Amino acid sequence: MSGDSLNGMYFEDLSVGMSAIYGRTVTEADILMFAGVSGDFNPVHINEEFAKPTMFKGRIAHGMLSAAYISTVFGTKLPGPGCIYISQNLRFKAPVRIGDTVVARVEVTELIPEKKRATFKTVCTVGETVVLDGEASLMVPSRG
Repeated sequence: MSGDSLNGMYFEDLSVGMSAIYGRTVTEADILMFAGVSGDFNPVHINEEFAKPTMFKGRIAHGMLSAAYISTVFGTKLPGPGCIYISQNLRFKAPVRIGDTVVARVEVTELIPEKKRATFKTVCTVGETVVLDGEASLMVPSRG
């Protein structure tokens, strides 16, 4: 990886097909802290008795918690520090539960040199199950 400790990769370092991942096992504390930070106290996330009769048959993590792991990849790995998130679309496909390990993966799918922008395929999985997918656009610093 090019760049330095304060900056991630430069636009010129990117190529279509590059990818990076981040994995994290979701804990009770993660869900409670995310509820506190986001203000989303939907009982399907924090109340087992409420969640049992739902279609999920128990508590689930916030979908945006998994989406935040995509941001982790961008901000720390690919392209890394200095990139600016411009847009993200998401499709939530399956629930995430306490104890599930979510793996967020980003892959460069398009580079737009005149704007120094990169498009990425974004996917989160638990095992073989896709829990969310989408596409993101980022501005990436240039050497020039």
